[in-house]
Amino acid sequence: MYSEIERLAAERAREAVQLDRQGLRGIAASKYRQAIDLLLRVYNLQQDQGIRSVYMEKVREYQGRVQQLSDEPRRRDSPESTDGEDLILAERPRVSWDDVVGLAEAKEAIRESIVYPYRRPDLFPLGWPNGILLFGPPGCGKTLLAAAVASEIDAAFFCVDAASVMSKWLGESEKNISALFSSAREACKAGRPAVIFVDEMDSLTGVRRLEVGGEVRARNQLLKEMDGLAGKGRLEHLYVLGATNKPWELDEPFIRRFQKRIYVPLPDAEARLSMLKHYTAKLSLDPTVDLEEIARRMETYSGSDIHDVCMEAQIKVVRELFENSGQGSSPRSVSMDDFLCVMRGRGSSVSPENMERLMNWSKIHGAL
Repeated sequence: MYSEIERLAAERAREAVQLDRQGLRGIAASKYRQAIDLLLRVYNLQQDQGIRSVYMEKVREYQGRVQQLSDEPRRRDSPESTDGEDLILAERPRVSWDDVVGLAEAKEAIRESIVYPYRRPDLFPLGWPNGILLFGPPGCGKTLLAAAVASEIDAAFFCVDAASVMSKWLGESEKNISALFSSAREACKAGRPAVIFVDEMDSLTGVRRLEVGGEVRARNQLLKEMDGLAGKGRLEHLYVLGATNKPWELDEPFIRRFQKRIYVPLPDAEARLSMLKHYTAKLSLDPTVDLEEIARRMETYSGSDIHDVCMEAQIKVVRELFENSGQGSSPRSVSMDDFLCVMRGRGSSVSPENMERLMNWSKIHGAL
């Protein structure tokens, strides 16, 4: 259990840093918070004071970055912003279509729904989809897809995560959801398209057996705002993109509001090979390494899993260097055996049961 929590903490921290570098501050802040929570759990389980101090140092580092991310929008936009507005972050993503490896079908579906109507609205007399749901296994590029399309049309990118929305805005959540959409509409009035990206959509719009009043009001407000996207003959370029790993938990009214429901699958063989080449580009590889064979063996791995295997293979080599007291020398090259060893101890993070549920849900509700 201890090692699994530590692994999850490292995974969330890696995701946070990657999203932070891409300019996706809203989701990065959420991932940093998740990493902090997991590290504090590991800290409490660890008895060694030296190791505990290392964990606490990382916790403080991530807490500091979360505070910076929360402060940046207020310093830039309005020094008198109200409570909750630190979650309304108008991002400028540093992501292009080239950063999204594979996913040709999902890319094309998004282009048809957003890019083409924006460039030639005269060709769409019946309007265009304003609600788009991206669903699929974790770590397969849903956030990157949303950021890439926003970058493609130079849209104001409002990036929030549903779990943080509910915890941060409890009591006034419906007012702040309204403020989120108002901010996006202001961008549209200024002549710029807007994309609202909501990660972990099922946390906000899932089926609930027991709800408190704040949750009900927040869900109703979101339904109202989504209904208003194309109401009264309005044809504005404001899009809501939701992402979820558990589409079967979505409430039926929200499923209907997403006119496009796009399955984002695990990477295929070609995409896996491209990812391996990308992630190992800065590594010293032994001639025994066969990336095509590794890609073949990773059939059930997500993009995030592939990154982590490459990282763990390099860490394995560095660990050997330190254990042999050779800190001053260079580590050996990463071998094929290193990759195979890591893969034997690190399988796919996506369970076959969830993959089956995703495929079944896609057959029933998918709408490209």
